[in-house]
Amino acid sequence: MEDIVDGVTNLNITDSHKKNRIQVSNTKKPLFFYVNLAKRYMQQHNEVELSALGMAIATVVTIAEILKNNGLAVEKKIMTSTVDMKDESRGRPVQKAKIEILLGKTENFDELMAAAAEEREAAGNGEEQS
Repeated sequence: MEDIVDGVTNLNITDSHKKNRIQVSNTKKPLFFYVNLAKRYMQQHNEVELSALGMAIATVVTIAEILKNNGLAVEKKIMTSTVDMKDESRGRPVQKAKIEILLGKTENFDELMAAAAEEREAAGNGEEQS
């Protein structure tokens, strides 16, 4: 029993609960929810890790490409692996593909975000005056 307690005490849980990790699902939230969340995480932590399994991998790649094409992010690291999971319907083990993409802020990230905020503010003020 003491071995189990020692194992749990020494367990490194920081990897599975990173503050800057977004686990993406392609069914729960719209694409731009994740894009905007990733921007916010980059503002707070200077980088964001996007993670997905199976069919959601395409969504993660799309999010990363949107951020890169808008000049907000650069790729730091891309990791792929397979994860053993249980199939809900059959109860047998299956392997799922997994991707993790680490993105960092570009040099002009803060300037681009400030410009976007100014545009939103100007658009909001224009609606009030008309």
